[in-house]
Order: sequence, then C-alpha cells, then structure tokens
Amino acid sequence: QVLLVESGGGLVQAGGSLRLSCAASVSINSINAMGWYRQAPGKQRELVATITRGGIINYADSVKGRFTISRDNAKNTMFLQMNSLKPEDTAVYYCNAQRAWDLFWGQGTQVTVSS
Repeated sequence: QVLLVESGGGLVQAGGSLRLSCAASVSINSINAMGWYRQAPGKQRELVATITRGGIINYADSVKGRFTISRDNAKNTMFLQMNSLKPEDTAVYYCNAQRAWDLFWGQGTQVTVSS
C-alpha cells in the first residue's frame, strides 16, 4: 500500500504561481512512475505531468513551458511547480503512483486561479 498526501493548493490570481507537493508513505525509489492529474468540474480527469523512476518526464501540451514536475528521493516527495497560471488551470489536482501492477491516488488538492 502506498499512501499519497498532496498539499500546496490554494487560490491565486492569473499569472501567479503555486507549488504542489505529494508526499509518499514509502520510498519513491520503489515506485515505477509518479504523476499529476487534474479534474475540473464537469470534466474528466486529465494528465498533467508524469515522471518515471529513471527521470523520464512527460507533460500535457496545455502546461508545457509553464509547469515543472520533479521528485526528491530523499524526502519521498514529488513536486509540481506551476507558473503563469491561467483560470483554465482551475481544478482538483491529484498525484498518483504506480508500483508494480498497482496504482495509488492521493485525496487531491484544490487549485483555483482567478481572472
């Protein structure tokens, strides 16, 4: 079992920045890949960014150049630095972790960007 706890969400004006954190209950060296997803009201959950244990990173086109995903193995934590935020980035942001055949999700953190 992997417990994931997100933090760092909040209310920010358009153009502002937020840094999300996802703390894992296990060593993230044991996790194949971690990622950030988001779900806006009335919409399906969508990929934001992923990072593998080997450091391969993937971003959704909508966030490329604005968001940066990273992980700190010593702290068992993954981050999402979000810059130049737009109102359309408003959503609940979830982190997930894939270990072997299992997929785990955090409880989510709300990000609201005002225009």
